[in-house]
Amino acid sequence: MSYDIQLYRTETKDREKKSGDENFFDDENNLEPFTEEQYNNLKDRLLKYNYILNHGDKRDLQFAHPDYNINILLTDRGLYFTSGFDDDSIFEAGMTASEFTDTDEFAKYDPQNDGWEEF
Repeated sequence: MSYDIQLYRTETKDREKKSGDENFFDDENNLEPFTEEQYNNLKDRLLKYNYILNHGDKRDLQFAHPDYNINILLTDRGLYFTSGFDDDSIFEAGMTASEFTDTDEFAKYDPQNDGWEEF
């Protein structure tokens, strides 16, 4: 079992809220792609947060944290956090995703906790 959190562009959040489609996330065309700058900034920021790049091909990069049970996948359209069910890993994944929304370019989606994080 895992705990999953996603980070998308705010345009994706707006589109999903308007859609009313319960299968919205199944179609990658619904997900607004990151700009090159956003993608690179997310990658650099993960590295600054001590995530280790484990594997990468083209635009799909896989990261892990040495101190927590967290794996991350960075794609062209989303940043996907998967953590074990221990409290420390869930907290760390959730806080990192929330901190990445500080520029208002991104929105955090937590399907286990009522969806979009609102401030």
